[in-house]
Amino acid sequence: MEKRNLLQCSKAAVAAACGAFTAVFGWLGWLVLAWGACMALDWASGSAAAACRGQWSSAAARAGIWHKAGMVVVVLVSALTDGVLGMAVANLPGLGLQPNGVVLPVVLVWYIFTELGSIAENAAAMGAPVPAWLVKLLAEGKEGADK
Repeated sequence: MEKRNLLQCSKAAVAAACGAFTAVFGWLGWLVLAWGACMALDWASGSAAAACRGQWSSAAARAGIWHKAGMVVVVLVSALTDGVLGMAVANLPGLGLQPNGVVLPVVLVWYIFTELGSIAENAAAMGAPVPAWLVKLLAEGKEGADK
Protein backbone atom coordinates (compact mmCIF):
# COMPACT_ATOMS: atom_id res chain seq x y z
CA MET A 1 0.00 0.00 0.00
CA GLU A 2 2.83 2.39 0.88
CA LYS A 3 4.61 1.72 -2.43
CA ARG A 4 1.41 2.48 -4.31
CA ASN A 5 1.06 5.86 -2.55
CA LEU A 6 4.69 6.67 -3.30
CA LEU A 7 4.16 5.82 -6.96
CA GLN A 8 1.04 7.97 -7.14
CA CYS A 9 2.85 10.88 -5.47
CA SER A 10 5.75 10.48 -7.90
CA LYS A 11 3.38 10.53 -10.86
CA ALA A 12 1.66 13.60 -9.47
CA ALA A 13 5.00 15.35 -8.94
CA VAL A 14 6.12 14.62 -12.50
CA ALA A 15 2.77 15.80 -13.89
CA ALA A 16 2.98 18.98 -11.81
CA ALA A 17 6.55 19.66 -12.94
CA CYS A 18 5.61 19.11 -16.60
CA GLY A 19 2.57 21.36 -16.21
CA ALA A 20 4.62 24.09 -14.55
CA PHE A 21 7.29 23.85 -17.26
CA THR A 22 4.62 24.12 -19.97
CA ALA A 23 2.96 27.06 -18.20
CA VAL A 24 6.24 28.96 -18.04
CA PHE A 25 7.85 28.05 -21.37
CA GLY A 26 5.02 26.67 -23.51
CA TRP A 27 5.58 24.37 -26.46
CA LEU A 28 8.75 26.24 -27.41
CA GLY A 29 10.29 25.22 -24.10
CA TRP A 30 9.68 21.56 -24.91
CA LEU A 31 11.27 22.10 -28.32
CA VAL A 32 14.37 23.59 -26.66
CA LEU A 33 14.44 20.71 -24.18
CA ALA A 34 14.19 18.16 -27.01
CA TRP A 35 17.03 19.91 -28.86
CA GLY A 36 19.21 19.87 -25.73
CA ALA A 37 18.52 16.16 -25.22
CA CYS A 38 19.34 15.46 -28.88
CA MET A 39 22.61 17.38 -28.62
CA ALA A 40 23.64 15.43 -25.51
CA LEU A 41 22.67 12.09 -27.07
CA ASP A 42 24.49 12.96 -30.31
CA TRP A 43 27.69 13.84 -28.45
CA ALA A 44 27.47 10.70 -26.27
CA SER A 45 26.66 8.40 -29.21
CA GLY A 46 29.39 9.98 -31.33
CA SER A 47 31.89 9.40 -28.54
CA ALA A 48 30.68 5.81 -28.18
CA ALA A 49 30.91 5.20 -31.93
CA ALA A 50 34.47 6.57 -31.99
CA ALA A 51 35.41 4.46 -28.97
CA CYS A 52 33.86 1.40 -30.62
CA ARG A 53 36.13 1.93 -33.63
CA GLY A 54 39.13 2.62 -31.36
CA GLN A 55 39.31 6.20 -32.66
CA TRP A 56 38.18 8.19 -29.63
CA SER A 57 40.33 11.21 -28.84
CA SER A 58 39.91 14.08 -26.43
CA ALA A 59 40.69 16.54 -29.24
CA ALA A 60 37.81 15.18 -31.34
CA ALA A 61 35.51 15.23 -28.28
CA ARG A 62 36.45 18.88 -27.63
CA ALA A 63 35.78 19.69 -31.28
CA GLY A 64 32.33 18.16 -30.87
CA ILE A 65 31.66 20.32 -27.83
CA TRP A 66 32.77 23.45 -29.73
CA HIS A 67 30.44 22.40 -32.55
CA LYS A 68 27.57 22.19 -30.08
CA ALA A 69 28.53 25.59 -28.59
CA GLY A 70 28.32 27.09 -32.08
CA MET A 71 24.82 25.64 -32.41
CA VAL A 72 23.84 27.33 -29.15
CA VAL A 73 25.06 30.64 -30.58
CA VAL A 74 22.96 30.15 -33.73
CA VAL A 75 19.88 29.36 -31.62
CA LEU A 76 20.46 32.52 -29.57
CA VAL A 77 20.83 34.54 -32.79
CA SER A 78 17.54 33.11 -34.08
CA ALA A 79 15.80 33.99 -30.79
CA LEU A 80 17.17 37.53 -31.00
CA THR A 81 16.05 37.72 -34.63
CA ASP A 82 12.52 36.79 -33.59
CA GLY A 83 12.63 39.43 -30.86
CA VAL A 84 13.89 42.18 -33.16
CA LEU A 85 11.39 41.27 -35.89
CA GLY A 86 8.60 41.29 -33.32
CA MET A 87 9.58 44.74 -32.07
CA ALA A 88 9.91 46.05 -35.63
CA VAL A 89 6.49 44.76 -36.60
CA ALA A 90 4.90 46.14 -33.43
CA ASN A 91 6.43 49.59 -33.87
CA LEU A 92 6.75 49.91 -37.65
CA PRO A 93 3.39 48.76 -39.02
CA GLY A 94 4.27 49.93 -42.53
CA LEU A 95 6.70 47.02 -42.97
CA GLY A 96 3.90 44.60 -43.79
CA LEU A 97 5.59 41.68 -41.98
CA GLN A 98 3.88 39.07 -39.82
CA PRO A 99 6.77 36.93 -38.45
CA ASN A 100 5.12 35.93 -35.12
CA GLY A 101 8.24 34.26 -33.73
CA VAL A 102 8.84 31.79 -36.55
CA VAL A 103 12.65 31.90 -36.84
CA LEU A 104 13.54 30.18 -33.55
CA PRO A 105 11.14 27.23 -33.88
CA VAL A 106 12.24 26.53 -37.46
CA VAL A 107 15.93 26.67 -36.49
CA LEU A 108 15.26 24.34 -33.54
CA VAL A 109 13.35 21.84 -35.68
CA TRP A 110 16.15 21.91 -38.30
CA TYR A 111 18.76 21.27 -35.61
CA ILE A 112 16.68 18.50 -34.02
CA PHE A 113 16.39 16.65 -37.34
CA THR A 114 20.12 17.19 -37.95
CA GLU A 115 20.96 15.77 -34.52
CA LEU A 116 18.60 12.82 -34.92
CA GLY A 117 20.20 11.97 -38.27
CA SER A 118 23.63 12.12 -36.67
CA ILE A 119 22.49 9.90 -33.79
CA ALA A 120 21.22 7.33 -36.30
CA GLU A 121 24.57 7.47 -38.13
CA ASN A 122 26.40 6.98 -34.83
CA ALA A 123 24.21 3.99 -34.02
CA ALA A 124 25.02 2.49 -37.42
CA ALA A 125 28.73 3.09 -36.78
CA MET A 126 28.33 1.09 -33.56
CA GLY A 127 26.87 -1.80 -35.54
CA ALA A 128 23.16 -1.23 -34.97
CA PRO A 129 20.89 -1.79 -37.95
CA VAL A 130 19.15 1.47 -38.87
CA PRO A 131 16.04 1.28 -41.06
CA ALA A 132 16.51 3.09 -44.37
CA TRP A 133 13.05 4.63 -44.04
CA LEU A 134 14.10 6.27 -40.76
CA VAL A 135 17.18 7.84 -42.36
CA LYS A 136 14.99 9.05 -45.24
CA LEU A 137 12.36 10.46 -42.85
CA LEU A 138 14.99 12.39 -40.88
CA ALA A 139 16.51 13.79 -44.08
CA GLU A 140 13.08 14.86 -45.33
CA GLY A 141 12.31 16.51 -41.98
CA LYS A 142 15.50 18.53 -42.19
CA GLU A 143 14.72 19.41 -45.81
CA GLY A 144 11.21 20.47 -44.84
CA ALA A 145 12.57 22.84 -42.20
CA ASP A 146 14.92 24.29 -44.83
CA LYS A 147 11.94 25.11 -47.04
